[in-house]
Amino acid sequence: MIHGSAPAFADLDTLDSGLAVLVIMVGAGVVGYLASLLLHQGLRRIGRHSQIVHDLAERGRRPTRFAFVLIALLTAANAAAEQPWTPPTVRVLGLALIAAVAWIIGVLAFVVEDLALARYRMDIADNRHARRIRTQVTLLRRITVLVIAVIATASMLMTFPSVRVAGASIVASAGVVGIIAGLAAQTSLANVFAGLQLAFTDAIRVDDVVVVEDEWGRIEEITLTYVVVHIWDDRRMILPSTYFTTNPFQNWTRKESAVLGAVEFDLDWSVPVTDMRAEMHRIVENTELWDGRVSVLQVTDAVGDHVRIRVLVSGKDGPTTFDLRCHVREALVDWLRRNHVPALPRTRVEIDRTPSPDRVKLEKEQPELLADARLFTGSAEAEERSRAFSETGEHPDDASTAPVTSDSGPGEGRRAPDPVSAGITER
Repeated sequence: MIHGSAPAFADLDTLDSGLAVLVIMVGAGVVGYLASLLLHQGLRRIGRHSQIVHDLAERGRRPTRFAFVLIALLTAANAAAEQPWTPPTVRVLGLALIAAVAWIIGVLAFVVEDLALARYRMDIADNRHARRIRTQVTLLRRITVLVIAVIATASMLMTFPSVRVAGASIVASAGVVGIIAGLAAQTSLANVFAGLQLAFTDAIRVDDVVVVEDEWGRIEEITLTYVVVHIWDDRRMILPSTYFTTNPFQNWTRKESAVLGAVEFDLDWSVPVTDMRAEMHRIVENTELWDGRVSVLQVTDAVGDHVRIRVLVSGKDGPTTFDLRCHVREALVDWLRRNHVPALPRTRVEIDRTPSPDRVKLEKEQPELLADARLFTGSAEAEERSRAFSETGEHPDDASTAPVTSDSGPGEGRRAPDPVSAGITER
């Protein structure tokens, strides 16, 4: 009986050993968590004098605690007596530690990128350089995340022996696979390279004012594969990156934010140009939308029944210039309506009923020259044609003098002549 109870005592010892290992790992995890709290408090104190350390302490708080706890658990699991559940636990903890390290590296990269962005202000009038840096840093951030994720995934896979064995054959066939993948994803790869080209050639930047597909808007986001344009009416136009490398478009803020705006009027010839120019200057000088650079009123065309007047004004950026154009247009229309109504556009028509002197002289002196201009009179053939189309078969001149009889009663009177004959006999 004593020998029969030996396996039970062995199971009890195994249970006690496993429980002890579990307790040790929990204690190690608590120690790791406390160590991360101490590190965070130390970094916060240092961060009072350093912005980068402060950002690291705030953003890296969670991944650091996660990594410290995982390191403590792995240390305890490897140091304690091996249990049946220890190897898979160590494998899972190792994979989680790789993810935590990748998380910390990503946070560090983000902090460095944000520190670079903080050196360039976006709230100034001419922020072209700042927008260029912001565009490039944003794209680099996406590339950094992609590279870190790929490396972390590859590191996780390499922890499996079967994957390491298959790695050699995968590398050997990587050339062929790469060619096939490249052919299958030509459009996607073209967009990726176009996105890199846009970011580093300074063709467009975040917050650039552009006109694409006859739509006016602002570049809101640039990614590796597409560009988001924020249209003026709050719509979003999403275009592939290759669009901006293969199609023409307007960039209003390529060199500077300040742009010119034009306002055109088609007015009557009686418009007082000098008075209108003085009114235009008064309007722009009394609004904060004008940046003080350009205000010009010119007559650019004078053809037909109107003259074309163009007003050029300048603003600090595209949206401000648009509002300034609308303001000048409304104010000048109101000024013309109240003070110079005759200057508003109108259409003049003059009707001359006087016969041409040359034709009258020609009819009197050389009527034979006008014979071809008459269908039923003026020549022997025309007279014959007139008889053929006449209802009675008589010449119109004779028909006009012949009596017309009728068997109708006295109330019906004389029969009306044929319309064609009537048209022939009257000149």
